[in-house]
Amino acid sequence: MSADDLARRRPDDALLIIDLQNDFCPGGSLAVAGGDAIVPVVNRLAQAFEHVLLTQDWHPAGHASFASQHPGKQPFETTAMPYGEQTLWPDHCVQRTPGAEFHPGLVAPHAELIIRKGFRKAIDSYSAFFENDRTTPTGLTGYLRERGLERLFCVGLAFDICVRFSAEDAVRQGFAAIVLEDACRAVDLHGTREAAYAGFRDTGVTLATSEQVV
Repeated sequence: MSADDLARRRPDDALLIIDLQNDFCPGGSLAVAGGDAIVPVVNRLAQAFEHVLLTQDWHPAGHASFASQHPGKQPFETTAMPYGEQTLWPDHCVQRTPGAEFHPGLVAPHAELIIRKGFRKAIDSYSAFFENDRTTPTGLTGYLRERGLERLFCVGLAFDICVRFSAEDAVRQGFAAIVLEDACRAVDLHGTREAAYAGFRDTGVTLATSEQVV
């Protein structure tokens, strides 16, 4: 994708802001280093896009992905779930708690949609498109198609987890996906950053920066 293509806004473009929530920012229970530093960049991008969509991690208390629900397990260890291997996390983004709220500095009043994910107690959800069983849809595919939105610019937290799986699924669902790397931050847990780069290459996700777009 050329620089001109990236910089030229199209009516089928949408900005997808992924999980820019308090618990993923410094001081939160699952903080991503420098997570709050992307807020001004994301705000600048939001001003440039007519169509803005948000995702929100939205777990019930006692979610199955929380290490606290698995005796003898610690955060960032893994366990076998019916849908496959699951990383266990600190309790985070619990519904109706301050940690689940969007970062207070986020300014996107014209956002058209909030996709809440991870609200099913027995299954986690990284992608904006599917739960972690890879079959249960969130409804985002249908929304984008009905609205005629075909190019998805992905930003947020974390680059190597929820941003990665959302962007890759976007391509698999037939959309163009562009990850704006300076508007993301990574967890980098056990090589997940490098795995994200490899996954982007394999699926055809485009990597760019906000300066190329705005």
